[in-house]
Amino acid sequence: MPNSDLLPSLLYKINENQLALEAAIMELSNWVEARGSADVADNVRGALDTIDKNEEFIKLTLAVLMTPD
Repeated sequence: MPNSDLLPSLLYKINENQLALEAAIMELSNWVEARGSADVADNVRGALDTIDKNEEFIKLTLAVLMTPD
């Protein structure tokens, strides 16, 4: 398999990892909020917004990269 064929697969796996980390961090922010640190939880969710904002672009780009020529 040529290296150029590996790039879309690699990016897909990195994106999967990023989404899994987002979910785990969101669970932690919920836990922190439940223990009275709403400000900290809000800050964490604000930082996670970047992942949400970029997710659609990443999915579309990966779909293009994975489409056979």
